[in-house]
Amino acid sequence: MIVRHWMSTDLVTISKEASIQEALALMKRESIRHLPVVDSRMRLLGWITDADMRGVLIASMIEELTLEDVMIRKPLTVGPEMPLEEAAHILLEKRIGGLPIIENGVLAGIITVADILSAFINILGLFTQSTRLDIKVSGAPNPLPEITRIARTHGAEIISLCQLPAAEDGADFFYSLRLKKTDPKPIITDLEKHGIEVVSTLDM
Repeated sequence: MIVRHWMSTDLVTISKEASIQEALALMKRESIRHLPVVDSRMRLLGWITDADMRGVLIASMIEELTLEDVMIRKPLTVGPEMPLEEAAHILLEKRIGGLPIIENGVLAGIITVADILSAFINILGLFTQSTRLDIKVSGAPNPLPEITRIARTHGAEIISLCQLPAAEDGADFFYSLRLKKTDPKPIITDLEKHGIEVVSTLDM
């Protein structure tokens, strides 16, 4: 997964000469929280957020301010080939809501927290019709081959299989197995015969 496949390319931009009020109106009209400031060649000059705009709104009523006065002049940027996980880590670590994507010196897209959330929801199949089994394994060094073998033996199609945080004492391992919607009962019975406990199930 790379940023290119999930970034927004239908870009809303603004010039550095625009006023604070113009920027706020544009962001409200387009329902966006991040606005890249670009020149006529789509080169990134700055970056503003709705929080930035609210912070200077009163000041802009007292004196004439443009976006050039208040924009972030050297925003953090990433490239379109960056792994999506790395972009997610940057957003979380820096506590920011979005990143401009630069390719060949110009603005190519924007990746936001919402884009990354959408990507992981899609990859994990969270909103598809599915059956989820939450599994606990005690003491098994690598139960994944056995779990997947049993699921496939019963004709189940695996959407995703995730390891969850381990117990504090390290004795138990937890997994979330998501299958295309199926009857889980024979799978559960077979798993438990092999010492693999299913602690909960969910049909969506």
